[in-house]
Amino acid sequence: MTESDLRGVVSIETRAYEFPWSRGNFADSLNSRYVVQVMALPDGTVLGYFVAMPGVEEMHLLNITVDPALHGRGLGLHLLDGVLLAAVMHGAHLLWLEVRPSNRRAIRLYERYGFHAVAKRRNYYPALDAYGQPSKEDALVMSAPVDVLRERRGVN
Repeated sequence: MTESDLRGVVSIETRAYEFPWSRGNFADSLNSRYVVQVMALPDGTVLGYFVAMPGVEEMHLLNITVDPALHGRGLGLHLLDGVLLAAVMHGAHLLWLEVRPSNRRAIRLYERYGFHAVAKRRNYYPALDAYGQPSKEDALVMSAPVDVLRERRGVN
């Protein structure tokens, strides 16, 4: 991802989420040298992206998003393959992420890929209650050993 990709990334982010990351969040990720990748057409049209933070023998997937108009086409799996390759290149042994329990589509994708729920973080995400008032939603923490994912996905 480069500065020139940010317009397309932020456009997708605001269409995909009720509480989207800001342009500044993405710019900070670039400046922090996180692993930030975009999936785009040759003309530069952004289809999806991910942001991951390398750690000591682990990689934390912070954000992964596919344009909502393109859901169901396998792009999420391709992005996860990119995350896996980045984890391998950074020497990570574990991939982990947080996801909203209400995001069933994402949870199914992660489970299909090989992630398992390992914990819950209480009141992690901003949310709105049934009356439209500010609230919080828990996060489901999911993880997967990189070696298991490599075997499942045929990544050397």
